[in-house]
Amino acid sequence: MNEFKEYTAKTVDDAITEACENLSVTSDRLDYEVVSQGSNGFFGMGAKAAVIRARIKEEIENKENNTINVVKENKETKTQTNTNLNVDKICEDAKKFLTDVFHSMNMPVVIDISFDEKNEILNIDLSGEDMGVLIGKRGQTLDSLQYLVSLVVNRETDRYVHVKVDTENYRQRRKATLENLARNIAYKVKKTRRSVSLEPMNPYERRIIHSALQQDRFVTTHSEGEEPYRRVVVTLKK
Repeated sequence: MNEFKEYTAKTVDDAITEACENLSVTSDRLDYEVVSQGSNGFFGMGAKAAVIRARIKEEIENKENNTINVVKENKETKTQTNTNLNVDKICEDAKKFLTDVFHSMNMPVVIDISFDEKNEILNIDLSGEDMGVLIGKRGQTLDSLQYLVSLVVNRETDRYVHVKVDTENYRQRRKATLENLARNIAYKVKKTRRSVSLEPMNPYERRIIHSALQQDRFVTTHSEGEEPYRRVVVTLKK
């Protein structure tokens, strides 16, 4: 039985990325629990890092049907934990925060919110005119909104709720772009036999690159540098 290890980073998502990189798995194969959500402190003072405990999900071979079943969390515990999530309040807090932000920006934005109870993800879709302003350069403004909403909704929850803010299907389009970039970089590395360092990316985008090349037989990936300049490096496998 593999043991849990602690991972510390600025945010929970950053800590998840560190765990994925360290254990060489994608996030869907990571079994983790949030020890501390961290905080920004007051004007940067007294800031606390986010801490998670993580391990690779255990797999047990089912000899009767020769399939692999991933061990899930104890259902009774999971159900009990979910009762601590006030979904209506989470959605209400997120909508009020975003409404106030867009009112201050004098931007009419339609806010559509849904909650994925199975995966505990708050999905927020924004629509309106000139959504490019909310996306920003390489999605930086959208990421900032997502981060702020995450802070708002997780202030009083016992279990960490992931937040996904999207508009005009930007996340999926960006994911496809990054996966295509990963394949092109992998081809370049194989051809030149030289490592390639990509531009700095946020944790979510780095996970996409790692995941896209995880099954490649000839190249491997790792991250270097400190946030916000941390980047993925693609190298030949030894």
